[in-house]
Amino acid sequence: MKIKAIQFLTITTIMLSACKKESEKFPTIELNYVETKADRVFDDYFGVKIADPYRWLEDDRSAETMEWVKKQNEVTFGYLEKIPFRETVRKRLDELSNYERFGIPFRKGNKYYYFKNTGLQNQSVMYVTRDKSVEGEVFLDPNTFSEDGSTALGTMKFTEDGSLVAYTISPGGADWQNLVVMNATTKEMLPDTIHDVKFTGISWKGNEGFYYSRYDKPKGATVLTGMTQQHKVYYHKLGTPQKDDKPVFGHKDIQRRYIGAYNFKNCDYLFVDAAESTSGNEIYFRKDDGNSSFKPVIEGFEADNSVLYAKGEEFYVLTNLDAPKKRIAKASFNKPSSKDWEDIIPEKDEVIESASFAGGYIFVEYLKDAASQIIQYDMEGNMIRTVELPTIGTASGFDGEDEDTEVFYSFVSFTFPTTIYSYKIESGESELFRAPEITADLNQYETKQVFYESKDGTKVPMFIVARKGIKPDGSNPTLLYGYGGFNVSYTPSFGQRWFSWLDMGGVFALANIRGGGEYGEAWHEAGTKMKKQNVFDDFIAAAEYLQKENYCSKEKLTILGGSNGGLLVGAVMTQRPDLMQVALPAVGVMDMLRYHKFTAGAGWISDYGCADSSKAMFEYLLAYSPVQNVKEGVEYPATMVTTADHDDRVVPAHSFKFISQLQNKQAGELPVLIRIAVNAGHGGGMATSKYLDELADIYSFAFYNMNEYPVYYQKK
Repeated sequence: MKIKAIQFLTITTIMLSACKKESEKFPTIELNYVETKADRVFDDYFGVKIADPYRWLEDDRSAETMEWVKKQNEVTFGYLEKIPFRETVRKRLDELSNYERFGIPFRKGNKYYYFKNTGLQNQSVMYVTRDKSVEGEVFLDPNTFSEDGSTALGTMKFTEDGSLVAYTISPGGADWQNLVVMNATTKEMLPDTIHDVKFTGISWKGNEGFYYSRYDKPKGATVLTGMTQQHKVYYHKLGTPQKDDKPVFGHKDIQRRYIGAYNFKNCDYLFVDAAESTSGNEIYFRKDDGNSSFKPVIEGFEADNSVLYAKGEEFYVLTNLDAPKKRIAKASFNKPSSKDWEDIIPEKDEVIESASFAGGYIFVEYLKDAASQIIQYDMEGNMIRTVELPTIGTASGFDGEDEDTEVFYSFVSFTFPTTIYSYKIESGESELFRAPEITADLNQYETKQVFYESKDGTKVPMFIVARKGIKPDGSNPTLLYGYGGFNVSYTPSFGQRWFSWLDMGGVFALANIRGGGEYGEAWHEAGTKMKKQNVFDDFIAAAEYLQKENYCSKEKLTILGGSNGGLLVGAVMTQRPDLMQVALPAVGVMDMLRYHKFTAGAGWISDYGCADSSKAMFEYLLAYSPVQNVKEGVEYPATMVTTADHDDRVVPAHSFKFISQLQNKQAGELPVLIRIAVNAGHGGGMATSKYLDELADIYSFAFYNMNEYPVYYQKK
C-alpha cells in the first residue's frame, strides 16, 4: 500500500486476509496500520543521493519513537489476538517446555557445579554438590535478579581454589552489564561491583583481583546506539573502587574493538586476544607480574587464532593461519612467533570447530558435513580414539583439569534432546549422566541430510526434519532457517524453536549456507563482502529445492533468521517475494549503508564491507540492503519483524526502518507487522516466558497466513 500522507501516527484502515486455501479460507482480520511520518533526509554516497526518510527512528529513546513503538505493538497484538489458535499454541509450548534440562557439570576444587532448569523457569539455576551423583543445593538463582525474570546471568569465573566467583548480570539480556563478586562458600556478596562492562571475559590473578574488558560508555541518549570503538582490558584489585582500575591493554597506543585477557592454571603468563573485527585477531602475552610489557605471539588480522592451553613454558594455539580448516600448533614463550610453531594436529579434510584439554589429552571437535566428530589425541598429537556418539548431532564439553580422570560432555540433535554423559578419559567409556524426560514421542520424527545445488553450482548441505511418512504433495507447512555469516556453524540442536514447529505438524529445514564456518575459512569467505550474494543465492536455492521435492509449495513456506540471519531473510524476501508465503526476520541488520555507525557495528566490516569505503562497495551493499530495496507495487509475503527496544547490538532502528518501508509500499493483502519486545535485548538470556510468548506469536502468525491449523488444535 502506498502512503500518501506523511503525518505521524495517523491511521489508515485496510483489510488484510490470510492466504487462500482451496478447502477453507481463514477469516479476514481487519488491520489498521500506523502511518509513519517520512522526513526529507538524504545521504550522498559518491555523488549518489540516497533517501533515508525514517532516520528519526534511529533515536530509539525519543518520546516520538517510543510512542511509535507503542502504537505499532497495539496494531500487532490486536492482529495476533484474533488468531483463533494462538492461545492453544502458547499453552502447548508450556507443555513441551516443561521438562528438566541440565547443563554440563564442571569441577572446581572439591565441588561440582551445573545449571538446571526445572522446565518453565525464566532463567536456569546453578547448583553445587560435593557428590556428582546427587542433586545438591542451589548455588545461584538468576530468577531472583529481577521480578519478571528478564535479568540474565552472563559471564562467570571462579578462582582456582573455588573460594570466590565473579559474574556479570545482564538486565533484559543487554550487552552492557555489571560485574559482581561473591564468596563461593558463604554466598556473601563482596563490595566489588564493576559497572558498564561489555563483551567481557573474567580472568583471576590468584585471589587478589581479576582482569575484565569494557568500553568507555556512550553518554545520554546514545547509550544503546553509540559506537563502541575502543575496547580495553582493566585490572581490578579486590577491595578497591572501580575508578582506581588501570587499563592493562587497549589504551591510546593500541586501539582495538574487541579485547580479552585470559590465563591458565599452571602458567605464569597472561594472554590478550585483540581484534578489530569479528574475523582475524592478534595474540600478545606477558609475565603476569604487573610489571612486564606485552610481547606479540602473532600480529595482524589475517587469521583467527586462540590459545587453548598453556603450561610451564609451552602453549598450544588453534589457528587457521595457512590452514583454512584449522590446525593445532605447539609454541614456546622463548620463541613465540608463528614461524616457530610446531604442528601437533595438522589440518585435515574436516574443519576443527573447537578443542579442549583434560587429563593430559586433547579433545578435538571436527565438523563432518555440519555434524560433530570427536577425536581424542595425546599431547603430541597422536590419535587415541574417536569418541562414539549416539547418532548424527552436536557434541560439546570435554573440558577439565590436568589431573582429571573423567570429563563431561553433552550431545544433542534435532530429535535427541540435550543429554549429559560422563567420559572416562583413559578407557574411552561414556556413561549416561543426566537425560531429560520428554513427554512427546520423538520416534515419530526423522532427520535426513541432503545436498542441493546453488545458483553457481556449489553443493550446499541441508538438514530436513519431519514426521515419518509425510506425503510429498507440497502441502506441508515448512520452516526454512539459515544464518550464513561470521564463520558461525549451525549444527543439529533440540529446543522449543525447532521442535514446536514439528509438533504443530510442520517440516523443519536448516540450510548450512556459505558465510558460515561449516567447511572452514573458504566457506566463510565465500559469503563475505562482495560475495555476500552467494549467501542469499544459497538460501533461495534451498527454498527452491524444498518446493521442487514437494515438501511444500510457495503458499506453505515460511523463512526465519535472526541477527545476520535477519538480514538474510530481509534480503531474500525483497529479492524473491514470490518464493515464500511468510517471512520472519528477527533482530536483523537491515540498513547496510549505516549499520557501522551504531554500537559495535564497525566490527562487522570484515564480513559486510562498508558503504563509505568505495563506490563499488557502496553499490554492492545498496543492491541488497533490505531497507533500500523495498519496492513500490510489489506483493511481499506476510511478514512479522521482531526486535527489542533495548537491543544494543543490532539496534532496533534497523527493524523500525524496514517495517516502515514495508507498511508504506506493500501492494498485496498479506500483513506486514512488527513485534517489539519491551525491556529486552538481542536475545541472549531472554526469560523463558517471554521467549515462549514470542515463539507462540510468530508461529501462530505463520500458520494463520499459510492457512493451516496446528495438528493439535481442535476446531470449534
